[in-house]
Amino acid sequence: MNQTRREFIKNSAVVAAATSVGISTLPNSIKAFAKKGENGWKWDKAVCRFCGTGCGIMVATKNDRIVAVKGDPLAPVNRGLNCIKGYFNAKIMYGEDRLKKPLLRMDSNGNFSKKGKFKPVSWKRAFDEMEKQMKKSLDELGPTGIGIFSSGQYTIMEGYAAVKFMKAGLRSNNIDPNARHCMASAVVGFIQTFGIDEPAGTYDDIELTDTIVTWGANMAEMHPILWSRATERKLSAPNKVKVVNITTYTNRTSDLADIEILFKPNTDLALWNYLAHEIVYNYPEAIDWNFVKKHTVFATGPVDIGYGMRKPNHSKFSELEKETVRYQVEKELSEAEGKTLAYLGYKKGDTLKMNNTKKPVKHWAISFEEFKKGLKPYDLDFTANLAKGDPNESIESFKKKLKALAKLYVEKDRTVASFWTMGMNQHTRGSWVNELAYTVHFLLGKQAQPGNGAFSLTGQPSACGTAREVGTFAHRLPADLVVANPKHRKMSEEIWKIPDGTLNPKVGSHVMKIHRDIEDGKIKFAWINVSNPYQNTANANHWLKAAREMDNFIVCSEAYPGISAKVSDLILPTAMIYEKWGAYGNAERRSQHWIQQVTPVGEAMSDTWQFVELSKRFKLKEVWGKKNIPGLKNGLPDVLTQAKKMGYSENDTLYDVLYANDEAKGHAWPDPVGKDRLNTEAEGDKRNVKGSDGKIFNGYGFFIQKYLWEEYRKFGLGHAHDLAPFDAYHKARGLKWPVVDGKETLWRFNSKYDVYAKKANTGDFAFYGKALKAIKQGTLKGPIASKGKLKLPNKAKIFFRPYMDPPEMPDKNYPFWLGTGRVLEHWHSGTMTMRVPELYRAVPEALCYMNPDDAKSIGLLEGNSVWVESRRGKVKAHIETRGRNRMPKGMVFVPWFDEKVFINKVCLDATCPMSKQTDFKKCAVKIYKA
Repeated sequence: MNQTRREFIKNSAVVAAATSVGISTLPNSIKAFAKKGENGWKWDKAVCRFCGTGCGIMVATKNDRIVAVKGDPLAPVNRGLNCIKGYFNAKIMYGEDRLKKPLLRMDSNGNFSKKGKFKPVSWKRAFDEMEKQMKKSLDELGPTGIGIFSSGQYTIMEGYAAVKFMKAGLRSNNIDPNARHCMASAVVGFIQTFGIDEPAGTYDDIELTDTIVTWGANMAEMHPILWSRATERKLSAPNKVKVVNITTYTNRTSDLADIEILFKPNTDLALWNYLAHEIVYNYPEAIDWNFVKKHTVFATGPVDIGYGMRKPNHSKFSELEKETVRYQVEKELSEAEGKTLAYLGYKKGDTLKMNNTKKPVKHWAISFEEFKKGLKPYDLDFTANLAKGDPNESIESFKKKLKALAKLYVEKDRTVASFWTMGMNQHTRGSWVNELAYTVHFLLGKQAQPGNGAFSLTGQPSACGTAREVGTFAHRLPADLVVANPKHRKMSEEIWKIPDGTLNPKVGSHVMKIHRDIEDGKIKFAWINVSNPYQNTANANHWLKAAREMDNFIVCSEAYPGISAKVSDLILPTAMIYEKWGAYGNAERRSQHWIQQVTPVGEAMSDTWQFVELSKRFKLKEVWGKKNIPGLKNGLPDVLTQAKKMGYSENDTLYDVLYANDEAKGHAWPDPVGKDRLNTEAEGDKRNVKGSDGKIFNGYGFFIQKYLWEEYRKFGLGHAHDLAPFDAYHKARGLKWPVVDGKETLWRFNSKYDVYAKKANTGDFAFYGKALKAIKQGTLKGPIASKGKLKLPNKAKIFFRPYMDPPEMPDKNYPFWLGTGRVLEHWHSGTMTMRVPELYRAVPEALCYMNPDDAKSIGLLEGNSVWVESRRGKVKAHIETRGRNRMPKGMVFVPWFDEKVFINKVCLDATCPMSKQTDFKKCAVKIYKA
């Protein structure tokens, strides 16, 4: 009977996977399109607008409108399939409330008023107000007085244009993407471990592995195309291939799994340490000592790093909030922490003072013996009792699953691929848990090989390509360069042809800090691009109030009137994906380009155009003089004299220097790649939009998108970030970087596949990343000065990181864990997908998923309206006890796509101190009937 039921569940999972990718279940509207035929349709390749999978699609246009979308059969990622969202890439562009004109808050006299109502204005009026307000903030506060909420949904060219405008032009590093919320911890894990960013493997690992382990990654809903490939792999060899879903609640990914491990929120740290403990103590023969000794060193770092919160004495905190934020300064250690931190001499009840909040990323090398000592507490008994997430599961059953998991990892000839997304990244110790994934794979020698490896999946379509590779972060420049490194700044200044000393060496404000800086009056001009920060950021009540009630000016470039647009002072209508030329970079390092397919609606213009047009409003003498930067001794130097020696005039604009220089104009339009294609930025379009100067915009006269790409790729050439020429991507279905001599790289760091690894001449592997490759040496307790620094050319690090509790856990007043995330049908804040009738009807509201026994215990029934309340705020939602997400007792889950169920009012704005990524996966709430 049980076996029959199990097979039924697995078969259901296969059907669900097929449904998610559209097999035999296409919406009637799409079937109707197909039946009409393709008379007069023109098909072109493009990329899906949604998740970081990077599916290729075919877009059909007729009469300057997108009329159909289908999976691209030549695309290696999805092989002709789309998920249910992918099929609606056309409809997201034509919602009834699409923004078509700039809107400014004005009084009855036509002047800007913070309390005014939105009224349509011209682009010239919009830019006039932007210029006025931005220069006002710059005059009062300097470059740090402005900020940009950037995005992992920018096209690569948009992100690059934004970085040039902010960092090279305005000399501000206060630009940070919403990708900070989704994969910053993965980045820190890569940089700390490998010295270079992004995964070693490819999606092909799914077909090549014997074992698929998902860690906090509901791939069936979050990455459905990849899950369809995983499903196919499982069905191809059902007895050999094993699937394990490690999760805080039962979900659709669980339905295919051979093993489901329900763990208590935050204890994934303990689970990874358990696996390392088993390898070191109970399966030492599984350690690949040849790999470990030749290619790695052991390392650790401080534990007293806080939780990325503000100090508890902040004037805007309520008394309830202070109950949690006090842990940023110190905390009393729990029983579990007394054991996991015993190697430092701590015990239960001791006070841990957070002395390393300003230096959380420092680390040092240790011996294997020290590494082993740190792992001692994580035996089966301790880990099982700490991590068991379902109160109704017996401890014996949970232990059995943990032992089975360990055996899958250590089995000598078994390949293992570990996948994760937000479940590990959105974590107050997110960088640590990312590092621990590599720790286990390194110990076993199962990394950077076909079918073997730890693989971080991204959430957004270009979180890799634009946020990470372009460097739209507060601390980064393109191709893994960072603003704090003088050599990196010099290289960037040379490529950008700007004077030495132009770039600001002080790291800017990350997304969470931009919000805090606005509330603190340190930033008074903020610009939102391809993002919805006032819906997607935790503890939202603070930021909403600051945006509407304080002396500041908020601009939102948007396609639809979401929450961020509504709280702004100026809204700019923005061209959407296929209304412009662009490129994305997906989670397997694949860069993909597309052409402009249709004319933008209304007066919408691309983000690139908006940056370039605003750059015309700033003369060099306004931005390149001496500037004060808080915390930077002597500030930024006056570079105007150098600029004049380079042939510039102080009256030149940033447009002249950054976007319309001789190199840019050398990229002529028309271009063979764009023959008979639309290009609004290059030549204008049939709408005759009146631009920033009040005149009809007829284009720049050169191929600006190609220029931005070709200049950008200079950063990576010869530095293991090589990208192909612009034209190459318009012939291929994407290429995985490094692209050397026209050939993409499959498995990085593996000399059989990677040119750079082969050049290193260190055997089968070379971890050639340059960052953080000279570190101090010491013991678990700290570095020892007399030992000096250890240089690590071509080596990676095996980290020890201990389990620690999160800063907020359920108690008698707030007895439930709250987790947030997405559902299959909707994308992030729902700004686009809630405009698609079919997707809206499928899931019209965000529900509070709850265990039926929990609901019964507090007198609730399926469908009841409840309040979900934390120390920060509350929202109303309907409870769901029988849905796709099945909660263990003590936990609830509320997705965040629905602005009417504004769950981020409830969430805690704690972050990983290393990555600054917000922990949306765990805080404490109470539930009661509304």
